[in-house]
Amino acid sequence: MPLPSIDVQLLSDFERGLDPRFPEKSKIPARVLGYGEISTVFELGTGSERELAYKRLPMFESEEEAQSYQDLYQTYVAALQDRMGLPVVPTETVRLAEKVKGRVVVYVVQEKLPAGSIGHQAIHHLPPDEVDRLTLAVLKEMEKVFAFNQEHQGELEAGLDGQISNWAIVGFDVDRPALAEEVKLIYFDTSSPLLRVHGEEQLDPELFLRSAPSFLVWLLRLLFLKDVMTRYYDLRQVVVDLVANFYKEQRPELIPGLVDTVNRFFADNLRLRDLRPLTVTEVQAYYREDAMIWRLYLAFKKVDRFVYRLLGKHYPYILPDKIKR
Repeated sequence: MPLPSIDVQLLSDFERGLDPRFPEKSKIPARVLGYGEISTVFELGTGSERELAYKRLPMFESEEEAQSYQDLYQTYVAALQDRMGLPVVPTETVRLAEKVKGRVVVYVVQEKLPAGSIGHQAIHHLPPDEVDRLTLAVLKEMEKVFAFNQEHQGELEAGLDGQISNWAIVGFDVDRPALAEEVKLIYFDTSSPLLRVHGEEQLDPELFLRSAPSFLVWLLRLLFLKDVMTRYYDLRQVVVDLVANFYKEQRPELIPGLVDTVNRFFADNLRLRDLRPLTVTEVQAYYREDAMIWRLYLAFKKVDRFVYRLLGKHYPYILPDKIKR
């Protein structure tokens, strides 16, 4: 289903008047819908343009670099949908015609989904057994991608971030919260198009480092970049991250049941039986380490933003005040 018409002039005007420290104070009405590692998601305007979600990516240094990303993005989404059978929200990319303060800016524009249907919100309205069903539905969708990867290893493989906040439940009504007999999901976290062709990663890993604290880039490149670029191709690591994310979403009491759901899913799937079962202790340890890393990372990014201001340089990234963990 195609998107409504995208107002490119609106995006250009918004970008020119944007203060990354206070995006809500833009001349064009703006509301932050979510923060990612390399993007910020906005609702913009006052009319029909509010039907769309705008993911802002300000890290490109040239037109060629941005075009390469756009080409890869379209290839990635097409692979997820057409070859792997993953339902993906309707989406397009828009590259702004002019540089803004030395950067080429790309927006990933998607259909805006009802807030209450997004997984991390829906889990606060569903009883535990229904959350288990929702998680099982997510596992089944993810398995399509990783089954394809296994069958086409060395030819074409896709990475996937399966956190519950990256899925929406089709037809979910938060006022009457219940899952249909057949749970239908749609995936929308596509702004990091991780794709391997003939074993070679197509996404430039340096893009992940553009928004990193400038004084930590060398350390992140040395110690963490390879892990970031490979973890999303490993189904077990993606599943551990999925379950651990329920700590961040303030539902820790669900973890033991979700671990059991995952382990049954592994045991019942011939392709996955060799995967080591999850344990609550492992998930908890993973989350503690991950939460500590991201708290420090955000703190260092704020220091970096302050340094930019001291030097009179423009800091193009939008940072959240706090992330509850």
